[in-house]
Amino acid sequence: MSKSILLIGCNGQIGTQLQKTLQPYNNLKSVARPIVELTQPETLRDLIRENQPEIIINAAAYTAVDKAESEPELAHIVNATAPKVIAQEAEKLQSQLIHISTDYVFDGKTSHPYEENDLTNPLSIYGKTKLAGEEAIRSNCGNHIILRTAWVYGTGGKSNFVKTMLRLGTQKPELRVVADQIGSPTWAKDIAQTIAALVSKTPQKSYTFHYTNSGVASWYDFAVAIFEEAKQLDFPLEIERVIPITTKEYPTAATRPNYSVLNCSKISAFIESYPPHWRQSLRKMLQEFQKVNQTSTINL
Repeated sequence: MSKSILLIGCNGQIGTQLQKTLQPYNNLKSVARPIVELTQPETLRDLIRENQPEIIINAAAYTAVDKAESEPELAHIVNATAPKVIAQEAEKLQSQLIHISTDYVFDGKTSHPYEENDLTNPLSIYGKTKLAGEEAIRSNCGNHIILRTAWVYGTGGKSNFVKTMLRLGTQKPELRVVADQIGSPTWAKDIAQTIAALVSKTPQKSYTFHYTNSGVASWYDFAVAIFEEAKQLDFPLEIERVIPITTKEYPTAATRPNYSVLNCSKISAFIESYPPHWRQSLRKMLQEFQKVNQTSTINL
């Protein structure tokens, strides 16, 4: 059955994929800046009331992790206040809200994959504002799904780790990449297909789920894999070696969790589908990226 869906943040990595995945089967209204401005959350009320959606998907966020350290108020408005407004309007309409969150709500000081009810303790402004957004949704909307994911990349949206590595790999013979932060690289297309599966179920209660591609890697492992797969596809690369370094050797404004692997067994049972391995999805993404790049210009 077709559902009326309002997708907020359709120009990002996940939003771009959601448009492609959901459009054929649903009555989908997609919005992004400048039509919708999360820095002015109250403007979201009229948008939601005008469209009267059965399902609202919030794929928009302030995701500049390091910049957020110097813009905490702006990050809070986009990541916490705006989701609160969306949740309040969803509750009035008795609509379902699907909201995308992050592994950065955890501090990375454990050695086992995080489950949904594990203690949160974000280390960065970005993580703290995303957690505040989760809490605002739980307090204001009785029918919601919070989907935490991690290390997202895709062909759409702006820069991501894969695009950055490919760009640098055409310019430099050697790169130094952090090897002591561990997570699960996750393709935006897999996230979009998972959200589509959740939409098809439309559960009338609230859930928090973890979803990433399966398997684990460091940023160094991820970079090495990107170049190995890209070379097999004949990408024009100058890169000859990737050197592993520590987090201390690559200081950033925001502190990141050293270990942020998420346990995805709960959502796997719920949608009856297990996430593909990150390397398999990386290969597919690069193949798609290459096809698109042959016919149009993609900003790396």
